[in-house]
Amino acid sequence: MSTWPDSPSKPNATNEMVEFVEKVSETDELSVEELNLLSVAYKNVIGARRASWCIISSIEQKEESRGNEDHVTVIKDYKSKIEAELTRVCDRILKLLDSRLVPSATSGDSKVFYLKMKGDYHCYLAEFKTGGERKEAAESTLTAYKSAQDIVNSELAPTHPIRLGLALNFSVFYYEILNSPDRACSLAKQEEGTDEIKEAPGAKQSEEQQQ
Repeated sequence: MSTWPDSPSKPNATNEMVEFVEKVSETDELSVEELNLLSVAYKNVIGARRASWCIISSIEQKEESRGNEDHVTVIKDYKSKIEAELTRVCDRILKLLDSRLVPSATSGDSKVFYLKMKGDYHCYLAEFKTGGERKEAAESTLTAYKSAQDIVNSELAPTHPIRLGLALNFSVFYYEILNSPDRACSLAKQEEGTDEIKEAPGAKQSEEQQQ
């Protein structure tokens, strides 16, 4: 029986969690619990750095508008360090997904989960990359999400939480990265308009409240 490391929500536990799950994935397909723990561990790492990048980018814009070139130089240097960390984290999970997790997935749930996760981390790269690197990250995001969507349409129920999560992230990707608000709305409405979702408990009441 495996000995679990501390919860990834605790300080300094994330690296232990990532290393533990990476080791487990060498020989076995991850259980639902292991899969969720890996996802949470990486979200903790990437979330803090994405938040830092957004804050420092906002400060950079303000300082540029004020003409404080000395401040901008220092900010850009710090920002590049955050981007290097973001790249390192994304590259690590993407390597794990490509080399072990995606190839070993057997159920529709796990395949979609991993492909969605792959799309998410390529999307995180596209958020701050520029030029050719941004284009490559965006194309990789689109490929991963479309692959997940193909499996979703054939294997998962319309009300499945992974399916809905994929639709949400795919819509955000179209809106924020590809600058395609019409396509984003169309994708979201496509899931929202599914008969099974309309007939789900609470859906009818929600519709009546909106009218």
